Amino acid sequence: MKNRSYIQTVVDKRVAVGLFIWWIFNLLQAAFTELAHDEAYYYMFAQNLDWGYFDHPPMTALLIWLGSFIGGELGVRIFFTLLQPLYLWILWCIIRPRNPHRRDATIFLVVSAALPILQLYGFLAVPDVPLMMTAALFLLCYKRFTEDESVLNMLLLGLSMALMAYSKYHGALLVLFTLLTHPRLFTRPRLYLSGIFALMLIAPHLWWQQAHDWPSLSYHLHDRNGSFAWSNITEHLLNTIAVFNPLFFPLYFMAWRRVRPRNATERSLIFLPIFFFIFFTFSTLKGRVQPQWLIIASFGLIYILFYYLREYASRRVFRYAITAGWVTLFLALLMRIEMVANPLGIRFEIFDNRPSFEAIAEVADGRPVIFGGSYAVASKYIFYTGGKAFCQPDFYYRTSQWQFRDDDTQASGKEVLWGTLIKEKQATPAGMNDINLANGQKFIYTVLPDFKPVRLVDIYYNEELMPDETEAGDTLTCILGFTNPYPDTLTIGEDNTQLLLLLADKKLRRAVPIDLHLTLPPSNPDETITLMTRIKAGIPADLPESGYDMGFAISRAPLGFWYNSPRHRIEILSGK
Repeated sequence: MKNRSYIQTVVDKRVAVGLFIWWIFNLLQAAFTELAHDEAYYYMFAQNLDWGYFDHPPMTALLIWLGSFIGGELGVRIFFTLLQPLYLWILWCIIRPRNPHRRDATIFLVVSAALPILQLYGFLAVPDVPLMMTAALFLLCYKRFTEDESVLNMLLLGLSMALMAYSKYHGALLVLFTLLTHPRLFTRPRLYLSGIFALMLIAPHLWWQQAHDWPSLSYHLHDRNGSFAWSNITEHLLNTIAVFNPLFFPLYFMAWRRVRPRNATERSLIFLPIFFFIFFTFSTLKGRVQPQWLIIASFGLIYILFYYLREYASRRVFRYAITAGWVTLFLALLMRIEMVANPLGIRFEIFDNRPSFEAIAEVADGRPVIFGGSYAVASKYIFYTGGKAFCQPDFYYRTSQWQFRDDDTQASGKEVLWGTLIKEKQATPAGMNDINLANGQKFIYTVLPDFKPVRLVDIYYNEELMPDETEAGDTLTCILGFTNPYPDTLTIGEDNTQLLLLLADKKLRRAVPIDLHLTLPPSNPDETITLMTRIKAGIPADLPESGYDMGFAISRAPLGFWYNSPRHRIEILSGK
């Protein structure tokens, strides 16, 4: 027993030292790698802490905000680098063998570090990192709860679920899949009490969502849905193999056949990769699946491969696995060098950001910049130049957290730069200026001497009076209300300002101009002025038969536009 305790201490120390060395590599990577698009976008979140955001819960923004005292890329990422060694240590504590061997540390560290997805998501400031941390805490609390349903363990389980909810919504899948492997728990009252406790803890986030008309649910469950394409399935399969190490896949199948769980938590770890893979394979039927959505499956893959190699693998298979792991680590090192120094000269989002956006800032010359066509470029511009910028929601692209900011209102009446990034080889539209950037893109822009935003103009209608179906080629007659929140009079039908009928389904987006001339007087704090008018909107005759999200927008060229009204579901029937 004394010898076993000594070996366990030695193994634990080796695991801790290995994770510390891994953290040092991640720390250096975080400091010397430029921000990816999503990281810059989340950096924008952190400038105004809140209980929720358009795309994600607030944990990512909080972690970035906590590191802001450091500054630079390291400040954005430092707390994310700390989470990886912590959640891998928790996983080690969950799966640690009862009969330790000195080589256990090597197996665990090599298997973990040889997963490409963990190499990449060990230093990036993205929601998947706090998700992994809180998922590990959930699995640990779940293990304690299944062994002892005490009040303390019940509360800890609820706390861990709440922390996952504040990290990334995919945590709900972990809870569901874990419980499915232990259905008897559904008869335990304290499981439901832990769920109630979790709901109480996330009440501020739910309140934020309700106050903002549930944007995250709408975006993730509706707006992100696309149409079926075989390429989505093949891309998902190839990405899954790539991020979980193609050299390990034969071993995974052998491990699933041999490894036997010792408790409820390990049983869940065996099935988690299967559940996540099946769920997201079906998700490809309605759109693209990003590989990091399966990252929680890493816990299960590490567990089964660890135990297979230490207890069941032949010497030949063991040598293959360790060699494959070290080969992967060498390739990961080369990748890390490329991400810092870019000796291959790759044109990608993490390269040449500073000189590119500084070139735009030089053209802007202190004027605010309004970017179209991307949710991230405005954030990068702010991060790398300190200048003022805003991202315009775009009907043909997507909306984002920018819709909850008032940057464009603050720029009202000022001279601004409007522009967007396009490929260097694309032609510059007539009337636009351009500059070539160090990142291989081209910035096309124009100067707006007296910027007048229209994004916050409110258009509303009586939902009950809106038709539920019509035919392509027909004309819709609607009564619309208009409220102008801005201090200046707005005239629709003049100065490139136009009312549009918006129609969107999974495949197609169509903006139909409406002939309307209407002057909207400004509102003031003491009086809201609303004008009602009847409009006629033509449904394009060539519009395919489908169900569409219909709404109305005000556009002011060359700016992008988004819905100024609520969206109404309408069936467009064939006019033939």
